[in-house]
Amino acid sequence: MLLAGIFFAMMNVSVKFIPHIPAIEIVWFRSIFSLIFTFVVLSNKGISVFGNNKGSLIIRGIVGSISLILFFYTLQRIPLASAVTMQYLSPIFTTILGVFILKEKVRPIQFLYFAMAFAGVLIIQGVDPRIDPLSAGMGIVSGLSAGLAYNMIRKLKTSEHPLVIVFYFPLVTLPIASIIMYFDWVMPEVWDWVILLWIGFCTQSAQYFMTVAYQTGNLARVSSISYMSVLYALIFGFFLFGETFPFASYIGMALVLVGILLNLRVK
Repeated sequence: MLLAGIFFAMMNVSVKFIPHIPAIEIVWFRSIFSLIFTFVVLSNKGISVFGNNKGSLIIRGIVGSISLILFFYTLQRIPLASAVTMQYLSPIFTTILGVFILKEKVRPIQFLYFAMAFAGVLIIQGVDPRIDPLSAGMGIVSGLSAGLAYNMIRKLKTSEHPLVIVFYFPLVTLPIASIIMYFDWVMPEVWDWVILLWIGFCTQSAQYFMTVAYQTGNLARVSSISYMSVLYALIFGFFLFGETFPFASYIGMALVLVGILLNLRVK
């Protein structure tokens, strides 16, 4: 999961470098790269690309698509660390939804830790004028969708190859992104093409390592490790984009991190 976090961090930074390219267009190019790459690898391995449990695979693709599209929009609208913190409510949603979908147990004290993390997000949104309610809402819905997607990954662990699960992500995302992109298209320049290809490589690598982690590890523990991405975002945001925050925002981010780390300790 640490490897997945590093690749996701590099993807996030790359999206910020091309703010003139619509987010949905970035999602579309990323999906094309992932679809072709995954198809080639699965074909070479002699593995059926369509899998066994098609219903769950399609659901994973839909909720993953919603999460990715909303996340890319927030990356371009608000500071990097704030966008990542909003979206990385997903481990909380992953754990809560895991109670109902996978019948995993959650101790009562963990809900206090979840509340700490949500309080941190409310502080971040409340004290930073750069974060409007719409962006905050998109970030939270993105995290919720990701939490559901991660549960579907875990549910499919006994029936599907990790790359088949990865394949369904762009397979479902492409039609959705194509319709939206028709109304919002900007022709990339030479440097934009390089970054778009790099985004495709980073997200493909991150998706694979994340899928393996969720299939082989404890759901709450693996999702908790993903919070390292908040620290990556703070570092990259400061050095690459000169992003700073009100002191209260750092307190909010700390609450989010402490809440999830305490949850990890319980598990």
